[in-house]
Amino acid sequence: MPIFTPFTFSNLTLRNRIVMSPMCMNSSDDSGTVQEFHRIHYGTRAYGGAGLILLEATAVEGAGRITNRDLGIWNEQQAEGLASLVKTIHEGGAKAGVQLAHAGRKCTVDYEQSVAPSSFHFSADYRTPEELTQDGIDRCIEQFKQAARRAYAAEFDAIEIHAAHGYLIHEFLSPLSNRRTDQYNGSTDNRLRFLREIIQAVRQVWPAEKPLLVRLSASDYLPGGLNIDETIRLVNGIKADVDLFDISSGGLLPTPIEETTGYQVDFAAAIRQKAQVPVMAVGLITTREQSEKIVADGQADLVALGRELLRNPYWPIIFDAQRNAQSHLIPKPYRRAFAEAYPK
Repeated sequence: MPIFTPFTFSNLTLRNRIVMSPMCMNSSDDSGTVQEFHRIHYGTRAYGGAGLILLEATAVEGAGRITNRDLGIWNEQQAEGLASLVKTIHEGGAKAGVQLAHAGRKCTVDYEQSVAPSSFHFSADYRTPEELTQDGIDRCIEQFKQAARRAYAAEFDAIEIHAAHGYLIHEFLSPLSNRRTDQYNGSTDNRLRFLREIIQAVRQVWPAEKPLLVRLSASDYLPGGLNIDETIRLVNGIKADVDLFDISSGGLLPTPIEETTGYQVDFAAAIRQKAQVPVMAVGLITTREQSEKIVADGQADLVALGRELLRNPYWPIIFDAQRNAQSHLIPKPYRRAFAEAYPK
């Protein structure tokens, strides 16, 4: 049962290889603070047996929100609510991580000015963003740093920098969205500069013993955009300062993607093999057999479940109970029910 074995990265040990993938819930309010929904939502998945709970995209500034109902981590009031949420997750036996995010040109908050590396929109349904000046870039980097400081104070076990899905950092990484003429565009190394500077700033306040993850889109699914070979070059450029890579895909520009079962796993496997880094696979992973095979075959170190955990928050303990109805994953008040359902 490879997915039910512990996994250690940096100084953090997860009780199993099952991660709740970060998914936008749009269930806060304009304050960006934790609501009762978040405590129930994330707490249930922690008691349901996941090893690591990664919170949804949590904005590092007001203009970094995708919508005005996103969680935020740009002020101390937000951080206090997040600290209480971390406590709930820990009480459920899981580790807690937060995804630090900036929406870039995909910010849809009406009263906020969206920003991007270059001044052109995501689609006709989105506003044209303001091109970041050097001062604006420096400000964004500082916002990620302060968000990481607040995450540390809130006692998160891990942070993930969101550099995928067409949001601000991904916009710098891809040649299709980055049309700058300065040191932040041109070569792979230049397009990586913004992310590298964010990582370096975050590491000033986020200690080495706590894991730092980066989520990347391995492919833009478009000619001239990011592909697996270029993504491997990006990974090689920052892997010395990153503990694990969360490999997704798409989101840079509107384009159809054939979302088949496990459609992104091969990207994770290629990066793990060629860049020699720990990776997490995500993308329509739904069954225990599929998850076990991904880990057993060395395609990924961790398996992230998204929609499957929305449908069934007890997915981990149900499958673990099938082999052992007294599994340590099962909360003690629930064990009678599982012993009856899965007798020896």
